[in-house]
Amino acid sequence: MPVQQFNLVEGDVKVPPEECKVGVGESDRQPPHLPQPGDDQVHLASANSEAVGEEQMGRLGWWATGRCDWSPLAELTGTRPVVDRYTISRYDPVEWRKANLGMFNDSCEKQQRAKINDYEGHSCIKEACNLTDKVQAESTRRLEARSAEVRNMKIRLEHAEVALREEMGLLERQRERLVAAMGVLKIPEQIAGECIHLRTSRLEEDLVRDAPEVELVKESSLIREVKLLMQKLIKQTEDQQTINKAAKERLELDWSDKVQAHQIDSKSMALRSDSTSTLHYPGACRVPEGQSMPEGWKHMSEENLAMAEKERLASAELRKLIDVLLTDASRDLRTQKDAVDVALAERICETDLCRKQLEDHLDEILRKIGEMEKLSADLRRCIHNHDGPLKVAQTRLHNRLMRPNVESCRDKPQYGLIDEVKTVGDAITALRARLQNSEDTLTDLKGVRAQLEYQILVKRKTLSIDKGRCQVIRSHYPSSVELTGY
Repeated sequence: MPVQQFNLVEGDVKVPPEECKVGVGESDRQPPHLPQPGDDQVHLASANSEAVGEEQMGRLGWWATGRCDWSPLAELTGTRPVVDRYTISRYDPVEWRKANLGMFNDSCEKQQRAKINDYEGHSCIKEACNLTDKVQAESTRRLEARSAEVRNMKIRLEHAEVALREEMGLLERQRERLVAAMGVLKIPEQIAGECIHLRTSRLEEDLVRDAPEVELVKESSLIREVKLLMQKLIKQTEDQQTINKAAKERLELDWSDKVQAHQIDSKSMALRSDSTSTLHYPGACRVPEGQSMPEGWKHMSEENLAMAEKERLASAELRKLIDVLLTDASRDLRTQKDAVDVALAERICETDLCRKQLEDHLDEILRKIGEMEKLSADLRRCIHNHDGPLKVAQTRLHNRLMRPNVESCRDKPQYGLIDEVKTVGDAITALRARLQNSEDTLTDLKGVRAQLEYQILVKRKTLSIDKGRCQVIRSHYPSSVELTGY
């Protein structure tokens, strides 16, 4: 409490009577210890005589009773002058009486001042008590208002902290859903990758970029994109949780400060002049260097509340985004899964139909091969049967070439045998040509049979991969609920 200053008016106090003061000329008969009439002339004459004496014999010299024990410089400067055994100089009676008068006048003046101070002191006590009670009541009222303001702000901070904590719990559950969905996403990723890998082991002509492979590649790309989005959202969720924790810590710290301030203000508000817990604190009126202003205090609390609300809304938006992503991702993955299954089923039907037709053609080829083998056997037997008549005709011609002289003539039998040999030879040549054609056809048919058998093997391999492996693997595709993280 600042000290109250009072202006004292001389008219408000009782001035002591003037007869308390004494001085020269008050009465013809003065006490001997007070200045007497004619002391001024005596004092003036004495001063003149002293001045003359000092010119002849000063107080500093070899004749002084004292001696200088400091230094020659001290004797010159007078810092420690030479003295006699009593003092530096002695007073005369006039000075003694004048000193007594001054002492009496000073005593009277102090008595007068004491009376004034007594009156002023009682007045100051009354005013100080009234002012102190008034100021204390005002301070108590201001402390009550400030305590209520701090309590209201504390309640707002507490509600904001509870709301932010609940939001952090909801966001953490969404993050756990994302993590669970990413764990489930590994299953379709492995299924798609396994199907693509299995279908690369198809043989030759069936190793084509068909519709199932295109859909599988699309599915793999979709899974990869969904996985990247989930990873990004998980990172974004973790960053948002870090920001939420920072905002929550600021709210908690501000709330803790408000609780402490409210307790201090409530305790201070309950203090009275007769409280036993009050002490003197000399440095309590100092202003700390980092002390805030009411505007800054309110601005900081409002800023903390605004930041917490902003982060809570951002967290809620992020949760909605996670819900939308998981729902859309599950729908898209299941749609693509159905597209892959439909394409794979159609491809299996096409492959199976092709296999059946190849088997039918193989049956026809096998029947034709049997017929060609039989024809070749007949041709060989026929060629073998024509060998006898050819030998007979050639033997006859050979024998007739041995006829002597004129008997060796070109008669009709000769020409007939030559025609016979030629006819039989042409027949054998024609048979051999047909046998060669039959054997070539048989060789071609055997080649076609081998190709058909290989193609049937390829189709069966493809059917084994697509139907026996891929469809079985894809039957373990996770459901929509599992893909959404539940």
